[in-house]
Amino acid sequence: MNPDIRKPIIGFSCGDLNGIGLEIIIKSLSDSRLLDFMVPVIFANNKSINFYKKDLPEYNLVYSSIPDFSKINPKQVNVLNCWDEEVSITPGELTETGGRYALISLEKAVAALKDGAIDGLVTAPIHKKNIQSPNFQFSGHTPYLQHVFGDKENLMLLVAENLRMALVTEHVTIQEVAKYITKDKIKLKLQILNNSLITDFGIDKPRIAVLALNPHAGDDGLIGKEEIEIIRPAIKESKPQILAYGPYSADAFFARGQHEKFDGVLAMYHDQGLIPFKSLAFGEGVNFTAGLPIVRTSPDHGTAFDIAGKDKADASSFTASIFECVRIIHARQGYKDMRLNPLKKISARMLANAKDETFEDNY
Repeated sequence: MNPDIRKPIIGFSCGDLNGIGLEIIIKSLSDSRLLDFMVPVIFANNKSINFYKKDLPEYNLVYSSIPDFSKINPKQVNVLNCWDEEVSITPGELTETGGRYALISLEKAVAALKDGAIDGLVTAPIHKKNIQSPNFQFSGHTPYLQHVFGDKENLMLLVAENLRMALVTEHVTIQEVAKYITKDKIKLKLQILNNSLITDFGIDKPRIAVLALNPHAGDDGLIGKEEIEIIRPAIKESKPQILAYGPYSADAFFARGQHEKFDGVLAMYHDQGLIPFKSLAFGEGVNFTAGLPIVRTSPDHGTAFDIAGKDKADASSFTASIFECVRIIHARQGYKDMRLNPLKKISARMLANAKDETFEDNY
């Protein structure tokens, strides 16, 4: 974290220029109260910001245009100009231009993150098709970030209040899901999830539920053997270090509210986890890439071309992503401080116990 600015510096990639990315960035950062706990830097350019800003009269985004980080203004939103040329913006259209400048923004933001110029990154939505290029041959932000930061295995983790949904597989076709479900992969994802719940969410002994792959958890092998041969052994072998339980049939698990009894849930594939998550998150879900040495969050939705440029985009998930990014940065620093000085942790517990005793004495 920049020693001269106590508040974390948060970078924002603009996403597809023709999607809702810049609109939700403007709507979120127009609330000047956010400047009380972070310094925002948007990776785009003035003209692209102003293009969307002119049609959002209710949102007063005040920003400083900066050529580099030496000119950063800690008391205002900053726009780091990533290109100078005229760019054609056509809201709602899938174009090569929209993807090309989304990648320019993302590359410059990730480079700043890697260099330590920013402390965290919030990414606006990209379109996975038109962003493809020789420099970007990935199925989304998560595998791209994994590649940039040393091909270290990571985890797609969706967060909303007390619901934390992780995925074993991400953008994989249903036809191929089963071949990616291996015992070692489940164990690795459980380890990353467990570590993240401890370091990023401050849960000392997290309880994790593991969902089954097949309907009715395989019905003892009648509807698939993955639960018997892969998932249960993975849970059992993880048990000495991780409080993991299951596998649970996904439909009954959420219908009965069992997710409320756990600190995290590990789903086998994308829609198995995201359908219940988005239904329960009420538009305020956050996508967090766990397991990386950096902090990156994003909203739990896509480019929404159908409403782009119409002032219809809801910025709630994006705003929640900002709060979550800042919170995780502080949580990681707090965990690091506790590890460096374990006496702090002991003192904190003693203080908490003392407060409890005082409360009981008075009441």
